[in-house]
Amino acid sequence: MKKIAFIALMLFCGLTAALAQKPAEIKFDKLTHNFGSFSEKSPVVTYTFTYTNVGEQPLVINQAVASCGCTVPEYTKAPIKPGEKGEIKVTYNGAGKFPGHFKKSITIRTNGVVEMTRLYIEGEMTEN
Repeated sequence: MKKIAFIALMLFCGLTAALAQKPAEIKFDKLTHNFGSFSEKSPVVTYTFTYTNVGEQPLVINQAVASCGCTVPEYTKAPIKPGEKGEIKVTYNGAGKFPGHFKKSITIRTNGVVEMTRLYIEGEMTEN
């Protein structure tokens, strides 16, 4: 009987400790990047968003989806340990697009407390 009580107490303590830890949590350095003006002669621009896992569990980016095919996100596939940084590289390709202002979104889905975050890129592609 003492063994059963001891095992139950150990399980309870283990579960309490596991539940007391904060889950993963993503914190971006910034959510929007403005490329400013760039020529349609050089229509491809890239920016790298950086983030930190401020939680206490490993952070996993499950998905990064752009609002259109002209924008391509690349992201760290490996879990990010608590306190470590990761990157999401976003490339906009304005080739074949009309010059002018654009604003695109990238939806990030994680296993963290905040499951969905939106990043934005914008800029002004000028003629020649």
